[in-house]
Amino acid sequence: MNGSVSPTTKFQLVLDLIHPEKRETALLELSKKRESFPELAPILWHTFGTISALLQEIVAIYPSLAPPQLTAHASNRVCNALALLQCVASHAETRTLFLNAQIPLYLYPFLNTTSKNRPFEYLRLTSLGVIGALVKMDDSEVINFLLSTEIIPLCLRIMETGSELSKTVATFIVQKILLDDMGLNYICATAERFFAVSSVLSNMVQTLIQMPSARLLKHIVRCYLRLADNPKARDALRQCLPETLKDQTFHSILKEDPMTKRWLGQLEYVMGMPSEGPGMIMMPMQ
Repeated sequence: MNGSVSPTTKFQLVLDLIHPEKRETALLELSKKRESFPELAPILWHTFGTISALLQEIVAIYPSLAPPQLTAHASNRVCNALALLQCVASHAETRTLFLNAQIPLYLYPFLNTTSKNRPFEYLRLTSLGVIGALVKMDDSEVINFLLSTEIIPLCLRIMETGSELSKTVATFIVQKILLDDMGLNYICATAERFFAVSSVLSNMVQTLIQMPSARLLKHIVRCYLRLADNPKARDALRQCLPETLKDQTFHSILKEDPMTKRWLGQLEYVMGMPSEGPGMIMMPMQ
């Protein structure tokens, strides 16, 4: 199908989702054409049976997750369904409906997989893309929903064990959660949560010494800078911020990325400031 697909044909593809024998082709074509179909999200949501059909595609591969038996074909097919759900997650009219239906929870089994095989990596990355589309909207309702789930531990594990691209998207999600006041307060509310996040960030910094990534370093530095906005976290970071962020280890990357260099400069400045008054409580280090 070429780029001049008529609106009638696009609507027919949506209707084809509810027919099992036509669904695979409809998933493929709609996922390819979604950028040229601006009202796809509300049409998907309000057309009887289509969201159920997408969820059927997701649930159908759960048995292939453990033990890991996911084929490339099955992964591609469910990722096409996830791409359509990402449209729903991104659209202002359907985002709240998407959250109220708790549809992100259907993706968490995919984020919880550990297989390094390409079909699983593609599945994790596409699932992260749906969550990334949600947090990109800077909507506190989204952050409130995510904080009520296990998204932070899931992202932290991917940040340590995933591919560079998966690590980058997972770190972006954590960054967007931190940038919301509710998210920052949640992560800094207990020493356990704070050190879970800071330890993973520190491990990632060490990994970047051997496998540099400018985009990943940017998200890591932004997470640290945001953590430093919390007084207790700032005091704790003075003791656990990686030394490699303070020396010339990443000079070559920073030379090509003025934004990250500026953020790192701000972080160094903030970390060098004395505690602002007697109300500061040092986080316990154990």
